[in-house]
Amino acid sequence: MPVITLSFSVRPEQGEADEFDLGDVMCEGERGAVGSAGHVPDQGMMIYLSVPSLLDALRPLVAGEMTTASFVGIGSSFRLHFRRDRDAVVTVSANGTLVGSCRPGELAEVVLRQAVRLERNLLSRLPAESGAARDLASSLERFRAVWA
Repeated sequence: MPVITLSFSVRPEQGEADEFDLGDVMCEGERGAVGSAGHVPDQGMMIYLSVPSLLDALRPLVAGEMTTASFVGIGSSFRLHFRRDRDAVVTVSANGTLVGSCRPGELAEVVLRQAVRLERNLLSRLPAESGAARDLASSLERFRAVWA
């Protein structure tokens, strides 16, 4: 079964780190790749706020409670759609175009690994009391509760 990859990045040269920093999401699968970078109009998103939103959207899908999930980046028009079929295969699409497919556990591991990386490497630049840091920690905790 092919695997979907997701990655999160913070755009450089925004000055002092801020919880509203812009960043991008990249999603790759066996059918292609989509990302929020390089579009006109710009589809960059407030990355520190968007990743918790993605985790919260995917949690019921990964847990088998829902068959579809959608993600829209905060402050962006970038969208990803996830659909779980009867055979427990999750397809990922963007703008009606299929990107790829994988098992729910594979998707969960990829998303969790990248979110933890963002928390460890990038949020370390923000104050611990920031709302974005608390939101990400809380979303990670809830996501781990269904997939750990």
